[in-house]
Amino acid sequence: MTSKQAVDTFVAQKQIAVVGVSRSGKKFGNMAYRELKSRGYQVFPVHPSAATLEGDRAYASMKDLPAGIGGVVAVVPPASTVKVVEEAHAAGISRIWMQQGSESKEALRLCQDYGMEVVHGECILMFA
Repeated sequence: MTSKQAVDTFVAQKQIAVVGVSRSGKKFGNMAYRELKSRGYQVFPVHPSAATLEGDRAYASMKDLPAGIGGVVAVVPPASTVKVVEEAHAAGISRIWMQQGSESKEALRLCQDYGMEVVHGECILMFA
């Protein structure tokens, strides 16, 4: 289970990437993105083929993000979360929040192998 310290450390970050923001604007990733932005976070949408999302520049991958990203919120199906973890690790991002329903045993194991701090089984909007 996720520790309170992991939650507190994650939400203390000021720059957060969000994977799972869609072009339609109707997915939970979009809602999380908008809400984090309205709460004063500097948020960066990551999408492989969108130039802009929610009116902001989108980044094709986490390696394209500016330096200083404190964590990534994954709002994708469990099968895609492993790739999110791998990209975050490769980009030097050591904190990941797997939104409820996006976690998988493989992704959690990978976070442990990489020494990443992970939050899962919780909703980012309840804490940020």
